[in-house]
Amino acid sequence: MAARDMRVAVVLFLVLAVATGLMYPLAMTGVGQVLFPREANGSLIRVHGRVVGSALIGQYFRGPGFFWSRPSATSPTPYDAEASSASNMGPDNPALRKHVAARVAAVRKANPQEKGPVPVDLVTSSASGLDPDISVAAARYQVARVADATKIPKVRLDALIKRYTTPRSLGFLGEPVVNVVRLNLAVWKLRVRHARP
Repeated sequence: MAARDMRVAVVLFLVLAVATGLMYPLAMTGVGQVLFPREANGSLIRVHGRVVGSALIGQYFRGPGFFWSRPSATSPTPYDAEASSASNMGPDNPALRKHVAARVAAVRKANPQEKGPVPVDLVTSSASGLDPDISVAAARYQVARVADATKIPKVRLDALIKRYTTPRSLGFLGEPVVNVVRLNLAVWKLRVRHARP
């Protein structure tokens, strides 16, 4: 290769590296910060100025006084954003069937008032293993348990579910979902308020 061709290749490489590796990311970061600052910074949830989570990443809730998220596939720590992954188990996998059966039994035991079928998202993980949302049916399935544990009236819990339900995208894509992190934060605030003398 001639020296001239080598210089052209190096210059082209440097121009493309600066354009795609520096200028484009900086431009997209700037656009994100101007148009969508909350989302661009992780959709963080703050309580009294302190970050307690993100609306985009689920958290592990298993106490009877909180709504449960869908199971997390991340290991060894649930909802570990650094280990986002699916289980990669297909529907015919015996191990998956065993896990789901155990989860169904645990959900039924924790919610004895509910006699209907267990919503599928309470016993299966999402593709990322981090999903912060559950279906409206999954949230309503847990109302009696949370009401018994917190002494918050069911009607108040139903109102919270409605408040933290995100409708279908564009009115027709997907299904309505409930953000469990935000819902449980609202439940916690109600519990604190009721606990005050």
